[in-house]
Amino acid sequence: MSTPQLTEHPNATPQAIAAHIAAALRSAIAARGQASLAVSGGKSPIPMFEALREQDLDWAKVSVILVDERVVPRDHADSNTALVARHLLQGAAAAARFIPFFRELPAALTEQVLDALAAHANERIAHLPWPLDVAVLGMGEDAHTASLFPGAPGVAHALQSSERLAWVAPRTAPHARLTLTLPSLLAARELLLSIAGENKLAVYRRAAQKADEAHPISLVINQTQTPLSVWMT
Repeated sequence: MSTPQLTEHPNATPQAIAAHIAAALRSAIAARGQASLAVSGGKSPIPMFEALREQDLDWAKVSVILVDERVVPRDHADSNTALVARHLLQGAAAAARFIPFFRELPAALTEQVLDALAAHANERIAHLPWPLDVAVLGMGEDAHTASLFPGAPGVAHALQSSERLAWVAPRTAPHARLTLTLPSLLAARELLLSIAGENKLAVYRRAAQKADEAHPISLVINQTQTPLSVWMT
């Protein structure tokens, strides 16, 4: 493996992943008085969210954002903001400071509108404690991570931009997205990648062989800037 800072955790459980994240956040709070966490949406992280919210943590000192969000209203079934509110920000974890990328959405999503939406979202998250302490990533079978979809409109910018957020409009999945850019992800103190199932494990193994923009997850794996832990469930 070309990344000396990469560690793999086979046969991982949601509870083990949650305990690891909580330990990193506790260390950040002890060192700097606050912590920042970026999480991915979708169904896969739900068991981990429900384990993480039970961890012994000073949640009032934790800021939470999404790694990426679909450009849909909060009451939409595909809203990651709603999913995180429902499964993570409950009980003691409700004290965390969650910053959504947007509140109101325009009716039409042209590129110019998406540019403005991304610019406003960048302003919304500018006052977070940066760099992120932990960013939790998932991966698709097309080797996308966050909303860095291979070949999608906007992805070339999102792979290179110095801005923290950019828009991507995938052709292979519904809804335009706002996503943390690759540089902002690699600036995190720690990256965590959760992989479930043999198909995704095979994609991960192929992507680990070399960095290739056609397989965005490979750019996260094959780098030496940021510690990456890979949790295989």
